[in-house]
Amino acid sequence: MILYGIPTCDTCKKALKALAAAGKNVSFRDLRKDPLSEAEIARIVTEFGDRVINKSSTTYRGFNDFLKASEPEAQIAAQPTVMKRPVIETETGWYLGWDDSVQAALLK
Repeated sequence: MILYGIPTCDTCKKALKALAAAGKNVSFRDLRKDPLSEAEIARIVTEFGDRVINKSSTTYRGFNDFLKASEPEAQIAAQPTVMKRPVIETETGWYLGWDDSVQAALLK
């Protein structure tokens, strides 16, 4: 299981702590230190579409009009922290965020 996020994100911290407490083997991918490749961005966008972009984030609000109108792939390539977090990749599928449905699926 890979959790994509940033170490300062409270939601990522909660997810990592809960997954570890549930005995899950989780590797953390810091999007700032280890940016996503074009292929990885494409896989994530294919899975979630534009839902993966956090349009209420400070990062997104700081984008110029051209970047706001760009495809999600271009937005993530320009600033990886614009992604909603966490993005979790498992052997059986992908998960976005850390809401009740994600927790129910991953903490069983």
